[in-house]
Amino acid sequence: MVDLEYIAMFLNTLTPKFYVALTGTSSLISGLILIFEWWYFRKYGTSFIEQVSLNHLGPWLGGVENNNNGNNNTNNSQNNNQQSVPECKVWRNPLNLLRGAEYNRYTWVTGKEPLTYYDMNLSAQDHQTFFTCDTDHSRPSDESVMQRAWRERNPQARIKAAHEALEKDSECATAYILLAEEEATTILETERLFKQALKVGEANYKKSQSTQHLGAHYEAIHRRDTNVCVYVRRRLAMCARKLGRVKEAVKMMRDLMKEFPMMSVLNIHENLIEALLELQAYADVQAVLAKYDDISLPKSATICYTAALLKARAVADKSFPFASCRFSPEIASKRGLSTAEMNAVEAIHRAVEFNPHVPKYLLETKSLILPPEHLLKRGDSEAIAYAFFHLPHWKRVDGALNLLHCTWEGSPYGESAVGDAPCHAFRMIPYPLEKGHLFYPYPSCTESADRELLPAFHEVSVYPKKELPFFILFTAGLCSVTALLALLTHQFPEPMGLVAKTFLNTITSPFNFLVEKLEGVLPSNLWHQLTRL
Repeated sequence: MVDLEYIAMFLNTLTPKFYVALTGTSSLISGLILIFEWWYFRKYGTSFIEQVSLNHLGPWLGGVENNNNGNNNTNNSQNNNQQSVPECKVWRNPLNLLRGAEYNRYTWVTGKEPLTYYDMNLSAQDHQTFFTCDTDHSRPSDESVMQRAWRERNPQARIKAAHEALEKDSECATAYILLAEEEATTILETERLFKQALKVGEANYKKSQSTQHLGAHYEAIHRRDTNVCVYVRRRLAMCARKLGRVKEAVKMMRDLMKEFPMMSVLNIHENLIEALLELQAYADVQAVLAKYDDISLPKSATICYTAALLKARAVADKSFPFASCRFSPEIASKRGLSTAEMNAVEAIHRAVEFNPHVPKYLLETKSLILPPEHLLKRGDSEAIAYAFFHLPHWKRVDGALNLLHCTWEGSPYGESAVGDAPCHAFRMIPYPLEKGHLFYPYPSCTESADRELLPAFHEVSVYPKKELPFFILFTAGLCSVTALLALLTHQFPEPMGLVAKTFLNTITSPFNFLVEKLEGVLPSNLWHQLTRL
């Protein structure tokens, strides 16, 4: 009892200042932990405390089982890594902008870099693959200067190298390509340089075409000349589209796809779809979709959302012949959804399942930035690239964005009107760990890949939205409670001191009762030995 009496005496002598210092220190420590946990979660997407617990405490608690299953876990992790590689493959953006005439203008106005080093490095690798080959020793400008130019990180060094290549060889098509992409500051100047590149490139292509059968050496040269010719013609078609000559651009794209059907890696059909939508040639767009929206071909946001747009247009044409009429959830809840509306809703569900980031940009609830030169299918980068060029086409179809909004956000008619197909798009999106309805499960690597592709000033869209870890909520609650106690103790020292003493006495009263019972039951000599201990 002596020790307990000392403890009670010590607690009774504590002043309110002690409680203020105690609660204030606790609030400060928990606040620092909260800030660190929040920063770690925002950067790495997980809780630091949870990660340490799983990595260091977990093996201690279940070490034997982990050791027995170590080989299986290693094999499973290797298999998972092998499966995740194709899911997170980065693709070249078929509608990528021009660095000199478009990306650099944004930098001059805002002072921000729209492209990341990772994105530009991928472009440099693409250019080396497209425009160089192992047999370039016959072209000194290509071999020595342009190969170095494609690898240069500094834009001015690349431009200088391109001019140096033209001084050595005025018929260096790849040098004209680099200058058109990076030095030209207007679309007209870019088009002029691409036309010069095309003139030289077509001459080289015809020359190598007649000798490609002579051996692997000549075949590699012809393959490179083909890449140059196709790339330049595609870029010229994009320049015509940007300058308003849309019909000319469509013809150039159709001719290019007809002459080089095997160059599908460039996804020229996506350029064609965008240009046809600008012409409002919806029947032609449907014909392109019928060819490329095939189960055996890779999908994209352009394919899925363009199909949804055409279905939404069918709803507007059939149900709302007047411009003032819009898709209304209230009307649909009374009469039910028509066949055209059901088809449109299912098409939007399909598109959202493929890429759930796009509706935020189409509905303008999230600000757009310039699209990157590469994109990750089903990721935020692909959503930005799609919405940047296709938002005007959705606005042009009356009622399309309204239908997308009703389907995306959900509405009162939801399950009652649609039955087994609720009009809430997120209800139809499977969780990434579950099986997809129409596509493979949503890959878990999109966030990290998008952060590499998109600039730092852009807030990357994440699906599914990650819930805050338990320890962040716990430390936030602890910090708030201790800060509140510190404030109350400072403002009302006497009442809070009384509350603290009462609380402590309540906590210690069961122990006092237990000690009294033991003192009465145990022999006196044994009790004295216990108290000495």
